[in-house]
Amino acid sequence: LKLVQSGGGLARPGGSLRLSCSASESVFEYYAIGWFRQAPGMDREGIATITSNAGFITYAPSVKGRFTISKDNGKKTAYLQMKSLKPEDTAVYYCAADMPPTGWPGFEKADYDYWGQGTQVTVPS
Repeated sequence: LKLVQSGGGLARPGGSLRLSCSASESVFEYYAIGWFRQAPGMDREGIATITSNAGFITYAPSVKGRFTISKDNGKKTAYLQMKSLKPEDTAVYYCAADMPPTGWPGFEKADYDYWGQGTQVTVPS
């Protein structure tokens, strides 16, 4: 499964951005998707996950209420809508795909089999 990311860039504090994560393979619909981010000098952290059928979603406390994850299996694309951006949201953002045995994706990056190329999000202070 190849994941191609788009979106991101520069946003002012309080602004919005949307990230996309697209695949060409139809098996995309069977994969749960996680969004991760990595700030300079920091570990990569999971911030949002969605099950394969988009029926169950989880968020990290740092983004809950501001970010929205979604998945459109018909378009083979997952999204991360980011609102009320803060300077501490500055990071490289990654999408990743997992087919968890239980069906429930987590925030452990080692569980994910496929990764997008990453995209920079910068929110200046």
